[in-house]
Amino acid sequence: MLKQHRELSISVRRTIENNEEAGIRPSKTFQSFVAAVGGHRKLNFIENDVRNYITREVRNVSEQEDAKEFGKYLLRMKEKNQNFFFELELEDNQSIKLAFWADARSRVAFEYFGDVISFDTTYNTNRYNLVCGSFVGVNHHGQSILLGCALMKNEEIESFKWLFQCLLLHGRKCSERVSHR
Repeated sequence: MLKQHRELSISVRRTIENNEEAGIRPSKTFQSFVAAVGGHRKLNFIENDVRNYITREVRNVSEQEDAKEFGKYLLRMKEKNQNFFFELELEDNQSIKLAFWADARSRVAFEYFGDVISFDTTYNTNRYNLVCGSFVGVNHHGQSILLGCALMKNEEIESFKWLFQCLLLHGRKCSERVSHR
């Protein structure tokens, strides 16, 4: 089972793609191949080959499609409510690089409770390995209140600068809205 001797045939690839689209876990997909041929030794690939194929080929295509759909969703939210705010930056391959958004309720909360803000990036999404961050303030009852959300491809300094600039822009637009009332 040396790496250079392992390969996924076209029919195996097609089955992996169909199972991924149906939401079947890679381990179950691999086990179905094992059962179909009568054992691990009769396969010329391992479970990691299935996972790697999904990551490299299948999810890369759907990542671009999902990024496009996410962008459409943000635009629909903006159309429904002019107080919805978002910024989106895509990679060259059209996958999400950076995203920031705040709904109308979060923007109002920012006006009143944006004096002290915490930013937390302890959550990762599994599918695309995007870092999920949240901007949180504290209201006059001592309760946490969501002020904005973010997705980041990486946690590099430039990514944080971009996000904090979006937060400041979001805050300025909140202030402008208040001053025009």
